Amino acid sequence: MLPVALVILIINFLLIYLAPGDISILLAGEDADPAYMAAVRERYGLDRSFFEQLLAYLGQVLRGDLGTSYQSGRPVIDTLLERVPATLLLAGTSLVIAAVLGTWIGALIARRPGGMLDSAVTTLSISLFSIPVFWLGLMLILLFAVHLRWLPSSGMITVGGPREGIGRILDVVQHMVLPVLALSTVWLGQYVRLARSSVVEVLSESYVTTARSIGFSERYVLLHYGLRNALLPIVTVLGLELGLLLTGAVLTETVFSWPGLGRLIYDALLARDTPVIMGAFLVMSFTVMLASLATDLLYAVLDPRVRL
Repeated sequence: MLPVALVILIINFLLIYLAPGDISILLAGEDADPAYMAAVRERYGLDRSFFEQLLAYLGQVLRGDLGTSYQSGRPVIDTLLERVPATLLLAGTSLVIAAVLGTWIGALIARRPGGMLDSAVTTLSISLFSIPVFWLGLMLILLFAVHLRWLPSSGMITVGGPREGIGRILDVVQHMVLPVLALSTVWLGQYVRLARSSVVEVLSESYVTTARSIGFSERYVLLHYGLRNALLPIVTVLGLELGLLLTGAVLTETVFSWPGLGRLIYDALLARDTPVIMGAFLVMSFTVMLASLATDLLYAVLDPRVRL
């Protein structure tokens, strides 16, 4: 992981360095005095060569310093840590709902492949997976927030609402309903299709036929033989999406004005706040690396052959 981390750091810096536009003009203003422009470039190290800036950036990251936001003037690490809990709450809840419910539905329809229920659910899952999450989010807002007025349309908490206790929790849950519904609905179709195809393949194996001939119930065969052995491809996709958990909700957070990391990245891109962008990219990359490692370790738990 160390060589991969070094490559990620270099590519991360290179992409931002090669981006069009002069950051010093954005910081100082287009009509700034040349002397002030030179002072700004010197202050942020923009007057140095590429390799000098790269070495300074690598040393800075090794010290745990991700820089200071151009927009807010606050340390990037503090800005990111403030937004991570909101993103984990939204994307984590959506992913758990989609993975558990999708796997359960896919395993159930796999018991009778080719039937009417199988065809209907498969068609529906493909449709759900194909829906753009931002469009679905807008439709949910129009229906439940604008027309029915059942749920709030944006934000994480109500302005002037309860600040602690059960009232605060219920307020956050109420604001979560629509973004979680939009995000988990799109992910749900993927897990339904994956679980269905994996379980159908496993149930056609000879050892499953033997288990049935011994007299085990269909439910026992499905849970202990079919679903358990079909979990590996599901875990693979789940591991990949865990790695993208911090950024997989950028569009959803933007549509619902959810104060998470995805919305922070969107605002930083519009403002050309490169320290925040680079810090967010770095956190995203390391999250993917750790999720891949966790997936490999989980493989050894689910499949004894991996440990051999």
